[in-house]
Amino acid sequence: MPFHRYVALGDSFTEGVGDPDPLRPNGLRGWADRVAEVLSTQAGGDFGYANLAIRGRKLPAIIDEQVGPALALEPDLVTIHGGGNDVLRPRVDLDALAARYDEAVGRLAASGARVVLFTIADPGINPVFKMIRGRTAVFNEWVREIADRHQATLVDMWRMRGWKVSEVMDEDRLHLNPVGHQAIAIEVLDALAADHALAPLPLPDVVEQSARERRAANLAWARQHAVPWVHRRLTGRSSGDGVLPKRPTLEPIAVATGSQG
Repeated sequence: MPFHRYVALGDSFTEGVGDPDPLRPNGLRGWADRVAEVLSTQAGGDFGYANLAIRGRKLPAIIDEQVGPALALEPDLVTIHGGGNDVLRPRVDLDALAARYDEAVGRLAASGARVVLFTIADPGINPVFKMIRGRTAVFNEWVREIADRHQATLVDMWRMRGWKVSEVMDEDRLHLNPVGHQAIAIEVLDALAADHALAPLPLPDVVEQSARERRAANLAWARQHAVPWVHRRLTGRSSGDGVLPKRPTLEPIAVATGSQG
């Protein structure tokens, strides 16, 4: 059955960071916009899409700030992703985090909306984040249990193998690029059993680098992305400070012209 009221919740992943489009709110497109574009064509002109996600948000903030407003919009489809910014922290109580998530997903599911959850992608593909692989795996097992308990649809990104950082990640090595966002949109639509014609985007050209060039690139990445990220953590700031939801109310969404890429 077609969906008519889609609300997306989460952090930078759902806001669409890494998939720039200057003509869209917050200058971003992202997988959720791509999903909404497809669903809007199936709803017979009666379709609204809201995106409450804000970059940098940890899961408790997503729950506190977004779940209530989402329910007030009376959606028939909700996607929610969180936890990535939590497992990156040196200290996190995964059991307590999962308990809060379970309660929030229960509220969303009790509304009658179809709920879509995500596991976190395996950080083992990125050498910078390998150290959080264990806690990510534990959190993901909680997510699978929560999805089972509330009969939510699960997009299991942990099991999406074959990705390379150079192919699907933005230059910050943390957020998806357009190729990655398109891949997630396809996974979500497939999980919903929605008819669509989305296809993977062409992979970017990757130039082979010498060891010296790789070291130089890693140093440049550290200066431009890693150091500012660490500084924000130390000073208690977030990349989402001052950022507002890009689509706070249910509104129609225009389908991208030319192609659905």
